[in-house]
Order: sequence, then structure tokens, then C-alpha cells
Amino acid sequence: MAVCLPDTQDDTPSIPIKLTKLTRVGVTGVKKLLQLERVNKRPIILLPTFDAFVDLPNDQKGVHMSRNPEAISEVLETVANDKGVAVEDLCAKIVDKMMTKHEYAKRVEISMTTDFMFMRESPVTKNKTQEMAKLKAKAIGFRDENNQIKIKKSIGAEVIGMTVCPCAQESVRESDKTKLLEFLDEETTQKVLDTVTFASHNQRGVGTLLIEVPEDKIVKAEDIIDIIEKSMSSPVCELLKRPDENATVMNAHQKPVFVEDCVRNMMEKIATMYSDFPDDVLITSRQENHESIHRHNAFAEKVTTMGELKEELNIQ
Repeated sequence: MAVCLPDTQDDTPSIPIKLTKLTRVGVTGVKKLLQLERVNKRPIILLPTFDAFVDLPNDQKGVHMSRNPEAISEVLETVANDKGVAVEDLCAKIVDKMMTKHEYAKRVEISMTTDFMFMRESPVTKNKTQEMAKLKAKAIGFRDENNQIKIKKSIGAEVIGMTVCPCAQESVRESDKTKLLEFLDEETTQKVLDTVTFASHNQRGVGTLLIEVPEDKIVKAEDIIDIIEKSMSSPVCELLKRPDENATVMNAHQKPVFVEDCVRNMMEKIATMYSDFPDDVLITSRQENHESIHRHNAFAEKVTTMGELKEELNIQ
């Protein structure tokens, strides 16, 4: 005869504080192997890591932790052969499953991060190179006043690129201008200044962009990656021959950007590309530059809605 084991999670806690709203309880670091089939294409193999959370009312001691990885596993089993599923839809399905398993939860959240390989060509020799980004997806579910489940889903990416400091470059330019004027006239000096690319210090930039996806819309991960790369001074490649290295450095120094510029560039590009999205769509843009002449990093972030962003940019 099977022993009935007690469910202490359902006990009343000794301290009746709700773990809700901005408080969340759950599991992190759930790793799974995921193969997504594609129509007329090779399947995509991913090794995603999931974080899954729920809120907790004040009359319950703990969540049923095992239900979170259980929901992830069950959904992954059902979508493996689905040729049309996107990673943000996958997260939405997991949230829906978790809402069913955690009947006491008012809010459920799941996030997914995985390495994502995409192809690039080096700028001059056109060598094909495999590049890696972090593909991100997220879904949040909540119950409204009528106990109906509403789910919002997002997709995004984290990409490494190169940035060049405009301030240091301008300082170098002014120093060289003073030196040139010692033996050239002003007109010739100006021609040199307009021709030569000046040195500056560089950073390895890490750009992150995340956008909510309405039910009737599609956002491709490759487009998000492209936006992030183009918002920095230059993309970077694993395989660069000497002419490619020269072109990468020269191109980057012709497009110096601050960490704040990267965030603004991402926001402008995504607002233009998805201007038909509803005004309440949430967008998150983040840039962290790993400094080369400082021990600290530079950071900028903006979280806004599509409506607020279009108003700022005067996009109709």
C-alpha cells in the first residue's frame, strides 16, 4: 500500500506575507535539449536554460517547485515536431501550463536563454563565419478580475559587438590638428583632418534588445540581432583575415558611439521596423561596454512602450 506523503507547501506560513507582485518564487537554471523542426530547412538544435517563477499568496507556505520543471518538460515534448513554433510561443505555452498547475498563482513568469548560431561574412574576404548570440524569450501570465488568463510574450537577443569612444577620438583629433598646424596651413590641415581616421579607445559592447510580440505579429530573432549589431560602431567576427581586420577597425572608427547612443540607436531602429505594433508593446534596450582604459564598465538602459517611443521619435 502506497504511503500518502504530506504536502507541507499547502500549510499556512508562520509569517503571513504575500510573495506576490514584484516578489517571485520558483526555479532557475533548468536546462533542456530542444530541437525545433523547420519547413524545408534543417532543424535548429538548442540547449536552453529556463527560469520559472510564480507568485505566492499569504495563506500558503511554499510553492510546488517540481511543477515548474514538470511544465517545461511536458511542453517541450509536445512542440518538438511542431514546424511553426517560435521560442516566445514555447514560453507562452509553458506559462499556460504552469497557470494550470499552480491554481493559486495570480502571476507566472518564465524566461529562456540559449546560444544561437547565425551566419555572417567577413567584410572584405567574404569568408563565411559562424557567429554566436544569446537568444532570449520570455512570457508572463496573469489572471484578471474575471480569473481569465492573459499572457504576454517577448523575444530578444544579446549580441557582442565593438564600440569606439567619440570623446577620446575628438581629443586625439584636436591634438593632431595642433601638431599639423605647425607645418601646414589651415586649409591643408583641414583636408587632412577630413581624410584621416583618428584613433580612439575601444570597448567590447554587449547589446540586449527585447520586444513584446502581439498574437498576430512575427518578430525574427535574426532581425533583432541585426538591429543590435548595427547600433554599435561595428559588428565583430570570429574569422577575420588581415584585410577584414583593417576594414573592421576603420569602419568602427568612422562610427564612434557612446553607450547611450547604442541604446538610442536600437530604440529608433526597432520603432521604425515595428511601427505597426500596438502602443502598449513593451521594449527593453540595454548596452554594457567593457572598457579598455578603465576598470569599470559603461551601462545604459531604456524600458518603454511602443507608443511612448513613437511619440519621442515623432513616428506616425
